[in-house]
Amino acid sequence: MLDDKIVYVGMSADIIHPGHLNIIRRAAELGKVTVGVLTDSAIASYKRLPYMTYEQRKEIIEGLKGVDRVVPQEQLDYVPNLLKYHPDYVVHGDDWQEGVQKYVRQAVIDTLATWGGQLVEVPYTRGISSTQLNHALKNNGTTPDLRRNKLRRLLDAKPIVRLLEAHSGLTGLIVENIAIDTEKGRREFDGIWASSLTESTAKGKPDIEAVDVSARVATLNDLIEVTTKPIVYDADTGGKPEHFQYTVRTLERLGVSAAIIEDKIGLKKNSLLGNDVVQHQDSIEDFANKISAGKKAQVTNDFMIIARIESLILDKGLDDALERAKAYIDAGADGILIHSRAKTPDDIFAFCAEYKNFSRRVPLFVVPTTYNSVTEDELVEAGVDVVIYANHLIRAAYPAMVETAKSILIHQRSLEVDSMLIPIKETLELIPGCK
Repeated sequence: MLDDKIVYVGMSADIIHPGHLNIIRRAAELGKVTVGVLTDSAIASYKRLPYMTYEQRKEIIEGLKGVDRVVPQEQLDYVPNLLKYHPDYVVHGDDWQEGVQKYVRQAVIDTLATWGGQLVEVPYTRGISSTQLNHALKNNGTTPDLRRNKLRRLLDAKPIVRLLEAHSGLTGLIVENIAIDTEKGRREFDGIWASSLTESTAKGKPDIEAVDVSARVATLNDLIEVTTKPIVYDADTGGKPEHFQYTVRTLERLGVSAAIIEDKIGLKKNSLLGNDVVQHQDSIEDFANKISAGKKAQVTNDFMIIARIESLILDKGLDDALERAKAYIDAGADGILIHSRAKTPDDIFAFCAEYKNFSRRVPLFVVPTTYNSVTEDELVEAGVDVVIYANHLIRAAYPAMVETAKSILIHQRSLEVDSMLIPIKETLELIPGCK
């Protein structure tokens, strides 16, 4: 009898379309339907974080005709849920026979075979594409509220969050769109680092907070116009607590996910210069008060204030860095950035080892600019939550522009640089709406 049969359907359910309804209808013909809604972490393991949260997607599926039960599917792999629920059938579209999901499909077949279960594949619904629908949604942009909470969602969903600097609308498009396909799924940057260094450099100004917040907000607006990913703002020292409060309100209103402030005072100098220039670290008490002031100013629970610790930069040692981390967390910091200018990650790993023992821990950020031999897998193993590639797009662009300018001067024409340049047609196609 159909009432005795268990039918399992796995779904992301971020965008429900007729193809999904067709699968559920076919499943209901075979028995009682259990839908495993993939969690945010399951989806983020092989593609972009879904637009809706797990709870929102679960609520939608629970309201669909033909669904008897909704359960979480914690992994892309169906096997744990299949072993738990022992379905007689698994129903899926026939569009998972290639790419990363072909291995998932084979595991389903092998597991079902152990108790005589069956995979039923429903023909792909022509004219409907989740990929195209997602692309259309991305082109429509996002709202400040949706963008602002994405960083917290990513931190919950992914083993490590990957940020790349952007200092213009064009570089924002690169962070938004560049991705590669791997055996484990699609790999891309999760968000944007709005760097004060690269923005100052792009404007031809020194990295000493010479570009004020108003000018930087203009650049943020350029990024917001063309991207949907979360933005983390480099707020340098944050200025006076009273000024930082206004910055927090401005960023939060724009939909920025987080601001990172460093525990230095006086004229800001780039951290990678270390003690080669005069730099002063703020007192623990005063910087903790600045964090508290920023937290009091924010309106939503989504916005994050990250405390950047300069102790290793200024040769103050591990103990000082750990003491500051505890104090800043107690003051309300939503994350800690431990910074280093060393050529190896040894001092970062030493900090991470002690940080794991904290009774209260918040997400840990690192910026491996100088110790760039470290891999993301090694950072995950050490307990790092966010990696920031802080200045690489502008460093890549400058040498290419210099070589192009030199070649034109040498040859008194531009023919020789053609092979280094993107064609004009492709340049126009970079920007949505140009065609």
